[in-house]
Amino acid sequence: EVFLPEETRGAAPVDFLQQLPSYQSALRRRATGGTQERRAAPQGPAGLLAAEGHRPQQEGDEVTARPAREYPLTIAEKRRLRDCQQADIKYLSGWKQWKRTSSKSLKKVLSELKELSSYLELWRHDIHSIEGKFGTGIQSYFSFLRFLVLLNFIIFILMFSLVTLPSIISKYGMFNSSFAKIPPKNIEPHCTVYEPSGNKGLVYFYTYLKDLLSGTGFLEVTVLFYGYYTIDAEWIGIHKYNLPLAYLLATFAYLALSLIWIIKRSVGGFKQNLVHNEDPFQSYCNKVFAGWDFCITDPNAARLKHRSLQYELQVNLEEERLKRKEADRTMKEKLCIYFLRIFINIIVIAVLSGCFYSIYRATVFSQENSNVSIRHDGISNTNFQANLLVQYLPSMVITLANFIAPQIFSFLIRFEDYSPAFEIRLTLMRCVFVRLANIGVLLFSLWSQISYCATDKCNACGYNYELYPCWESEVGQEMYKLMIFDFIIILAVFLFVDFPRKLLVTHCSCKPVQWCGLQEFGISDNVLEIIYGQTICWIGTFFSPLLPAIATIKYFIIFYIKKISLIHTRKPAARPIRASSSNFFFLVVLLIGLVLAFIPLGISIAHIPSSKACGPFRNFNTSWAVVPHTIDGFPTRLRQVLYGIASEAFAVPFFMVICLVMFYFIALAGAHKRVVEQLREQLVMVRFDPLFCTPKI
Repeated sequence: EVFLPEETRGAAPVDFLQQLPSYQSALRRRATGGTQERRAAPQGPAGLLAAEGHRPQQEGDEVTARPAREYPLTIAEKRRLRDCQQADIKYLSGWKQWKRTSSKSLKKVLSELKELSSYLELWRHDIHSIEGKFGTGIQSYFSFLRFLVLLNFIIFILMFSLVTLPSIISKYGMFNSSFAKIPPKNIEPHCTVYEPSGNKGLVYFYTYLKDLLSGTGFLEVTVLFYGYYTIDAEWIGIHKYNLPLAYLLATFAYLALSLIWIIKRSVGGFKQNLVHNEDPFQSYCNKVFAGWDFCITDPNAARLKHRSLQYELQVNLEEERLKRKEADRTMKEKLCIYFLRIFINIIVIAVLSGCFYSIYRATVFSQENSNVSIRHDGISNTNFQANLLVQYLPSMVITLANFIAPQIFSFLIRFEDYSPAFEIRLTLMRCVFVRLANIGVLLFSLWSQISYCATDKCNACGYNYELYPCWESEVGQEMYKLMIFDFIIILAVFLFVDFPRKLLVTHCSCKPVQWCGLQEFGISDNVLEIIYGQTICWIGTFFSPLLPAIATIKYFIIFYIKKISLIHTRKPAARPIRASSSNFFFLVVLLIGLVLAFIPLGISIAHIPSSKACGPFRNFNTSWAVVPHTIDGFPTRLRQVLYGIASEAFAVPFFMVICLVMFYFIALAGAHKRVVEQLREQLVMVRFDPLFCTPKI
C-alpha cells in the first residue's frame, strides 16, 4: 500500500469533510451499532434482496418501494426481488396498498403517454438518423432548428389569436361582433393622412412579384403589417375587447415566453458544460476512455470521429505547449504580443465601423429613393429591377458584411497568438457581434430618418410624416425583406454553390478541384445564420404580427435544405464541437439575440411617437401610453396599488431585496463549488491515504 508524505496528507480537506452531515450521521450509526448490522448483512444481490424484503417492517411510513429495475441485479434476481415486494404488500394497510397500486398505475400511464408523445415529435426519425450517421454534434444543430420551429409556431398562434383573429372577426361582423374607430383628438389633420401604395388599374405580373418580395403594394394593406390594425375597440356580443392593450400584451407575452423557454433549455446545457470543464487530467481521461460516440454507425462518420479525437488531443497538447511558451516569455515578448493584439483589435474596430457606415448609407439611400418611386402610380418594366435593387440594398449590404467580416476575423486571429480553443470562441463572438449589430445599425438608420423633422408641421406629428405616414409598417417591411432575402441567400448557396461543387469534386479529377474538396458543414456558421434570422423575427413581430408564421415556414424548409446538404453536398467539419457545449453555446447566443431585440422594441414602444394615421395606438402619444390609460379606468383602490408598485418607494426596496437574494445565491454557489473541489481532492487522496479508506471487515 502506498502512502503519501505527511505534509501532503495534512493538506487534505479532512477537517472540513468531517463536519459534513453525512459524516456525523455515520458516526451516530456507529455509536448505535447500525454499522455492525450492515457489516453483517450479506453483500451484493443477496444483501439488496434481504434489505428490500424487510423494508415494509423497517420503514412502516414508506408508501412505495423502489422498482426492481433500478437495482444493479440480474433478471432472475430482479424477479425474486419483485416477488418479495409483492409478498410484503400484505403487511401494509388497505389505504397504503391502494395508494401504492394507484401510484404504480399512474406512473405506467404517464410512461406510456410519454412514449406515445415521442412518436409525435417533429422530425424524430430524421434527427435520430442524423445522429446515428454524423454524431451528436451535428444532431444538436438540427435539434436546435426544431426548437426554433416550435417557438415561432407558438408565437404565431399567440399573435394570431390575440391580435389578428379578433380584427378579422370584428371587421367582417362574425359572431354578432362590431368595432369602433375613434378619430384622434388634438392631432393636426396632416398627421392622419395615410394612403397605402396599393395597386390600381391594370397590374403587371412583375409588380406583384415586386410587392411579394418587398412587402409593398397589395401586401401593405393586409393583416401582415401593423397598418392594418386600426381598430380601437371591439365588441363580440356584449364583451368589449381592447385591441391596443391586447396588441401590447401579446408583444410582452411572446418576448417573455421566448426568454423563459430559452433559460429553461439552457439550464441542462449549463450543468453539462460545468461537468465537462474539468482539469486537464480529467479531460485527457474523458477523451481516451469515454470520448467515443456510440451513436455513430456510418463508417465515414466513424473515421471522422477518429480524426476528431485525434485533433482534440493535438489541441490539448498544443494548448499545454502554448501555456509553457507563455510562461517562458520575457517582458519584451509580452509587450510585443500586447501591442500586436491592440493593433489587430484596432483593425477589427475599423472593419466593424466600415460595415456599420455602409449599412447606414445604404439604408438612407434606399429609404429616400424607394419613397420617391412609391409616389408614382405605377412602375415600368424597365425600372422594375432598379427599384427592387434599391429596396433590397440594405439587405444586400448586410449580407455582404456578414460574409466578408468573418473572413477577415478568421485571418487576423492567426497573428494574435491565442490558444486554438480561445481562437474559435473569440472569432465566433466577433461574428455574433457583427451579425446582431448590423441589425441594430439598420434600425438606428431607420429611426434617424423617421425622427428627422425640419418643419413645424413635422414637429407637430413627432416624426417624419411625409416619408413615413405609417412608420411602423415601414420598419415591418424592412424586417420582412431581411427575412426573405436571408432565405433566398440560403437557397441560392445550396443550389448554385454546393451542388455544382459536389458535381465537380465527383466527376472532375483535376488536382485543384480535388484539393478544394467538398465544403464543410460548419455547425457554428449555420447556427449563426438561423439566430440572425430569429433575431429579425423577434424585432419584426411587433411591426408585422404574422412574421413568425413566415419564420416557421422558412425554418421548416431550411431543415430539409440543410439535411440534403449535409448528406449529399457537404462533409462534416473536421473540427466538430461537443454536443453539450454546443447546445449551451447556441442558447447563449440566442439569448444575446433576444436581449438585443428588447432594446429596439423598448425604444419603439416607449420613446418614439406612434403613427397618428394607422395602427391601434394612433390615439396615444406612444404605444406604452395605453397601459396608464387602461389603469386609469380601474377602481380607485386597485389603481393606487398599481401606481404604488410602479413608484420609487416600492422599486428601491424591491431592488435591494433582489440584490440580497442574488448575493446569497452567489455565496451559496461559491460554497458548493468549494465543497466540490474539496470532495474532488478527497477522491484523489482516497487511493493513497488510509485515513480516507473504508475499513476492511
